[in-house]
Amino acid sequence: MTASSPATPSSTAPVWFITGASSGFGEAFARYALDQGYRVVATARDVGKLAAIAALAPERVLVHTLDVTRAGDAEAAIAATLARFGRIDVVLNNAGYGIVGAVEETPETELRAQMETNFFGAAAVIQEVLPTLRRQRTGAIVNISSLGGQLSFAGFSAYSASKFALEGLSEALAQEVAPFGIKVLIVEPGQFRTNLAGAAMRHMPVLAAYQDIIGGTREFAHAMHHAQAGDPYKAARAIDVALQSDTPPLRLQLGEDAVDAVRVHAQQLLADLERWAPLARDTRIDTPAVA
Repeated sequence: MTASSPATPSSTAPVWFITGASSGFGEAFARYALDQGYRVVATARDVGKLAAIAALAPERVLVHTLDVTRAGDAEAAIAATLARFGRIDVVLNNAGYGIVGAVEETPETELRAQMETNFFGAAAVIQEVLPTLRRQRTGAIVNISSLGGQLSFAGFSAYSASKFALEGLSEALAQEVAPFGIKVLIVEPGQFRTNLAGAAMRHMPVLAAYQDIIGGTREFAHAMHHAQAGDPYKAARAIDVALQSDTPPLRLQLGEDAVDAVRVHAQQLLADLERWAPLARDTRIDTPAVA
């Protein structure tokens, strides 16, 4: 079945398990999947915010509480999914939030909380779902990273750190689970019209020393709220198309800004690598010649 095919009969339709489905990308993923005739497990910390999704197709939607930072929640949600639908085809690790602030402005508690949700939360879901996907010998894990998972900017250090970590885990995971027929897709969106720049973005207290350095980043984060060019629904379609490809990518950039920024970053990386290669290579232990 392709992303533009007629709706699949509900008894055989793919099952999309989505974290953070109450708004933004997560809500768009759920709506898109339902439009395709798929079955959806919509999870969030507050299930009351999932009522609209559940009402779209009650026979094909399971709503379940899932706080990715709370022990036992992922296990319970996955068990409920298997009891209702019998399988899981696509796991979309979407739950997360952002932080704006210089490293020195960001308390350790905030750094740890950022990692707890964006990295450890996704890892917990992955670890809970893998036994099911391995038994099925099929399935896909989609980890929603960011343009900031490939490169970072002043003021986004904590957020990028969490996404860099998620990408490192995902790259190894892809190699570990490929023999079981499981796909891993890292999604790197640029600016999309979600709540990331609104309620899902925490702004750290300002230190005067960083006002001129981080001020522009703070203004950018505020200004882009509800002004982003990216359509989350189209992002869902792109993910579906990529997953159905015979040769899906490991990383999928979404949005012109993401494509352009990652390209420039990669070109700079290669340029630096070439420039400094002689020095980098000249680090071997000098072994005296044997007489």
